[in-house]
Amino acid sequence: MSIFRHYVLAAGGTGGHMVPAHAVAQELMARGHRVALVTDERGTKIPGLFEDVQTHVLPAGRLSGGIKGWIRGFQAIREGRTMARRLYETFAPSAVVGFGGYPALPALLGAFAEGIPTIIHEQNAVLGRVNRLVSGKVAAIATAYPEVKRLAKRHAGKVHLIGNPVREAVLDLREEPFPVFSDESVLRLLVTGGSLGASILSDVVPAGLAMLPVSLRRRLQVTQQCRVEDIERVRATYADMEIPADLATYIEDMPTKLGWSHLVIARAGASTIAELTVAGRPAILVPLPIATDDHQTWNAREMAKTGGARLIPQPKFTPTELAKQMQKLAMEPGALQNAAARAKACGFPDAVKDMADLIESFGPAPQTIDTVRSDDVPSFAGLAGAGA
Repeated sequence: MSIFRHYVLAAGGTGGHMVPAHAVAQELMARGHRVALVTDERGTKIPGLFEDVQTHVLPAGRLSGGIKGWIRGFQAIREGRTMARRLYETFAPSAVVGFGGYPALPALLGAFAEGIPTIIHEQNAVLGRVNRLVSGKVAAIATAYPEVKRLAKRHAGKVHLIGNPVREAVLDLREEPFPVFSDESVLRLLVTGGSLGASILSDVVPAGLAMLPVSLRRRLQVTQQCRVEDIERVRATYADMEIPADLATYIEDMPTKLGWSHLVIARAGASTIAELTVAGRPAILVPLPIATDDHQTWNAREMAKTGGARLIPQPKFTPTELAKQMQKLAMEPGALQNAAARAKACGFPDAVKDMADLIESFGPAPQTIDTVRSDDVPSFAGLAGAGA
């Protein structure tokens, strides 16, 4: 008879929270466990994630917007907590794991109320708001960086340095050599601004490439993610410069594009940094200046400090500066290969396995295969009227 456990993973609906949660879910299921996801509407719409996992959407209000906003937020969180507790009555999770974002909060509060072990994972180098709220009550805190800002020293005893879990397809890139690059090679450039793109990359990157020496510009091949409102303008610019460019508003097969690239120009979101360092790809990083607590700048610092990336604050991210940094990387012998090796040295290739091991270390004894059927677990749609 098979032995397994039930786990609930709770994640906010952005790629930065959802991608690591998805990677861990795949590992837990490969070990024979059953997994349910709690997220918001955004999380259900990210292509390629949690397609084979039972998913529940529950209310999760933001605590912002003045007194009325806070009241609405508390009401939504309370409703979500109630619905999570009803789910736990039937699904009986051994642990609830939060990956950050407001949708994780009701799930964790419900677990506290039911006495279910809880773990949080922080993807960024600054502890997020929801993880700060619950850090005192959770059983374990998994981190992606050796130093995490706003993490209280009194919690040091339950901190585990795990890294940031990445998809298996990205992990496979670690075993592949860096693409051959020489003075005569095509320079393959990947430009990505995260799940929503970044207009500044659409503005600065084409202009910066236009400033490169003709001998280098003629060797360029670009894959770039653009916002819908920018894509045709950027496409026309590249066509005028006769630079081959593949543009899209969303890059679905990011692992393939990452493996293909010699250099990446990107924001400094947690998943981006994790994938770059696991795969071993050099980068020019432009942190989002309005990110909460400036966490993208902190994310980028370790990779930049080791020489795996060039960090350019957005106010200094000009066509001239981009062209200068690209020439240093592409025209100095061995510079790209050296930066790739340094980026790779920052990676945590065992993060998925280590996170799953940590999760398995908490909770009651495993269940048998016929204890709870997955189709017995109710939908949240039937729980909305439940009392607290």
